[in-house]
Formats: sequence, structure tokens, C-alpha cells
Amino acid sequence: TVYCSLFTSSFMDKITILIADDHAIFRDGLRVLLNAVPDMDVVDEAGNGQEAVAKAAACQPDVILMDINMPGMNGIEAARAITRANPQTGVIMLTMLEDDNSLFAAMQAGARGYILKGADKAEVLKTIRAAAAGEALFGPAIANRMMNFFRGPPKTESASPAFPDLTEREREILTLIAQG
Repeated sequence: TVYCSLFTSSFMDKITILIADDHAIFRDGLRVLLNAVPDMDVVDEAGNGQEAVAKAAACQPDVILMDINMPGMNGIEAARAITRANPQTGVIMLTMLEDDNSLFAAMQAGARGYILKGADKAEVLKTIRAAAAGEALFGPAIANRMMNFFRGPPKTESASPAFPDLTEREREILTLIAQG
């Protein structure tokens, strides 16, 4: 049975949150932290991916804080299922994993944020509010990783020129024209 604590007196003006993590003590601490924030309400918790998908469908939270490594269905698979069924739900990956593969898999699954578990309270709250507003936000450490990934290795001269039909002299003239 899925139960959502949506019966608070002022839930309509609060960001509703589902916490999905396989560590109960972590969920407990996060719930206490978030419920102390006036504009947030933790409506339910899940200990694995299948439970997260079921509770997301039942509770329709604004935001889900999702761990990646969980038993059974992992957080990436759960995020994919949740965002496919309910694209307006903002899924934020809250994880220890710093590798590029996990980051890009989360983005492909529809995550609106990716926060490392070592993040401070302000970063977590800012990301939750952004995801609830339909925005995507990635912390500074993750943003730097993304920039470095897309920057990639320096470009080298390609074996084939941009305009293969031009003679060497015509390429030289075109280069001089481009330089002014």
C-alpha cells in the first residue's frame, strides 16, 4: 500500500518531495532537514527503484531526490520510468558517484539535477527549488565536469581540407580573405 502524506494543511504552497535511497538513516536525516524548510514537504520515501516508481505515480511529487545505487531497479532506470510517465516531476540524482558515465546516464534519463551527497544544504535546496520550477540545475563540481567533457581534447588538423576541390593557392587566398 502506498501512502502519501499530502494531508498537511498547506501542502498546496509547498514543494512536495519523494526521497528514494536505500539507506534508511540517510532518508531520515534528509526528511528532517527538508521538513524544517517552510516551503518543502517530504510526502513519502522509497528504499529502491521499483518502490520509487510506484510511489511517484501515487504521490505525484514535484521533486524526487533519487540515489543511483539501489537494489533491484537502480535510480537511473527509475528516473527514466518516472520522467516518461510524468515529465513534470523533477528528478534530482543525489549520489556519491562522480563519474561521467553516471552523470550522462542520469541526464539521458531526464534528471534535472545531479548533486553529490557531500553538497551543502544551500546547494540541495537551490537545486530542489529549480527542479520544482521546471529548470535543470547542476552543482558547480558537476558543471565543471560537464564543461571539461564537452570541451574534449584539442582539435587537430583533419586529414581532409574543408574545401577539397580548391587548389593550394585558392585555399591560401581564401585564408587571406578570411583574415581580412
